Amino acid sequence: MSRELILDKVRIALGRTKGQQPPPLPPARIRIAEVNIDFRVAGMLQKVEALAGKTFLAGTLAEAVNYAASVIDGREAVASNAPFLRECGVTALPGVRTGVTDRVELRELCASCAVGITSADYALADTGTLVILSSGHEARMISLLPPAHIAIVPRGRILSGLDELLSILPFPAEQTSSMVLITGPSRTADIEQILVRGVHGPGEVHVIVV
Repeated sequence: MSRELILDKVRIALGRTKGQQPPPLPPARIRIAEVNIDFRVAGMLQKVEALAGKTFLAGTLAEAVNYAASVIDGREAVASNAPFLRECGVTALPGVRTGVTDRVELRELCASCAVGITSADYALADTGTLVILSSGHEARMISLLPPAHIAIVPRGRILSGLDELLSILPFPAEQTSSMVLITGPSRTADIEQILVRGVHGPGEVHVIVV
């Protein structure tokens, strides 16, 4: 079937004639759910666990650091330069490297460390998604290269969902070269429809909400 014949069929189905310009796109409709913070936190944790991620609700910064230390368990780790991680004290844990700004050095470190530790700019309660804007504070490779990822997120950064995120950040490309959306451990079923975790990113994800 020729290209023009296919396009003619599409035009007929849309009720248009050849050469007729399409109508303007309708305005975007953003719906922000009104969900209080406790339900957002509960929803976030539930969704992460449903995706085989692990969660911990910390009442204090010290509890968050203690949980992170139990996950690291003596392994080498690399932490992003996010101020919140320093505030928590996680960057002072034994075996945790941080403050690396050279791209080559950071890539080698991420490729050799067992655990990557980040915060998150936002989190989406309805899907359990972490939103990280790539920057000097949050290098995206820290959340992608190590086989395990720990994200420590203040509860105030948990949004209801993608609509609320886009209402706050309608043009992310103006603020960052890369906005990473992380929803649970990496997974694929490309080969014979067999689910395999950890192929395209960390197979182990821990989300700590403070």
